[in-house]
Amino acid sequence: MKKAIFLTILGLVVLVGTLAGIKALQIRAMIDQGKTFVAPPEIVTAASVTARSWETLLTAVGSLEAVQGVTITAEVTGKVVDIAFESGAWVTVGDLLVQQDISVEEAQLRSAESVADLARIDFKRSQKLLAKNVIPQSDIDSAKAQLTQALAQADNIRAVIAKKTIRAPFSGRLGIRQINLGQVINDGQAIVSLQSMDPIYVNFLLPQQLLSKISTGLLVRVTFDALPDQVLTCTITAISPEVDTATRNVRVQATLANPDEKVRAGMYVNVAVVLPAKKEVVTIPATAVLYAPYSDSVFVIEDKKDDKGSVAGKVVRQQFVRLGEKRGDFVVVLSGIKTTESVVSTGAFKLRNGQEVKIDNTLAPQFELAPKPDEN
Repeated sequence: MKKAIFLTILGLVVLVGTLAGIKALQIRAMIDQGKTFVAPPEIVTAASVTARSWETLLTAVGSLEAVQGVTITAEVTGKVVDIAFESGAWVTVGDLLVQQDISVEEAQLRSAESVADLARIDFKRSQKLLAKNVIPQSDIDSAKAQLTQALAQADNIRAVIAKKTIRAPFSGRLGIRQINLGQVINDGQAIVSLQSMDPIYVNFLLPQQLLSKISTGLLVRVTFDALPDQVLTCTITAISPEVDTATRNVRVQATLANPDEKVRAGMYVNVAVVLPAKKEVVTIPATAVLYAPYSDSVFVIEDKKDDKGSVAGKVVRQQFVRLGEKRGDFVVVLSGIKTTESVVSTGAFKLRNGQEVKIDNTLAPQFELAPKPDEN
């Protein structure tokens, strides 16, 4: 009995030892295979580090303002008897907009003109009598004063009539009518907005540090969210002589031609002032950059050498860089790489330092300074 148990235990020990030996051989074989395994090259796209000459731009956000813009209001209280305009219509200077009731003033004017005519006749008669020494000088002075007073009274009534006859002070585009026919409007009550549309002002702010770089006549490019595919150009026409003490910004004004009335006062715009001097920069595609909190980096493509010193493929080297301005699909590299090098333009996130790669640019995207996506 004891012998059988012993043999059983011995058999189990031999079986376990055999299995352990086989497993150890398998693990050793896997380790040896891992040491000799060479991963296939990673397929990437490449782009050259390029030296470019970029325009120097000063960017800002601005707003549009009419060269002349006003809300037409009533000067005196009166009843509206005629509205001579349509909302949104174009009017020229002097066009009649609104006529208030002037029937009382017209009657008063006829009476005042009659008094003025009589005073004029009396004055002329007095002049003839004075020439014949029939009346004293005081009588003609009194007649002249009465004539002047009568003429002033008539002019006063004409002024009231003119205030109740509301006309366009300048040419422009009308807004939405805010009164109705037969309505009694009070002095100061809004009637309609009037804005001159062409040209139109572009107002924006720039930091005081840039004041020495700007001057009147500089080219300004203006873009709008309302017109995403259009870039309008104008020039700086005025620079404020004072700096805002709260923001330390200086107000700049450009004048934009607007013959088609594509833009309206009050719109916000993106402004880029083009400086005369261009700057030389080193650029790479923005997709080549691995952004990280500690530092940004790119993968530089280098030749892989074999034991004999011959080129045996391509490998990548992770290089930390310092970035500058971004424009379109490109970003400026201030330091870290040279124009003689190439970088991985897409697929950098899946690489590691020293990894072998294979360049295939058949599906490489087209990088542009002013990209216009087909679906935006």
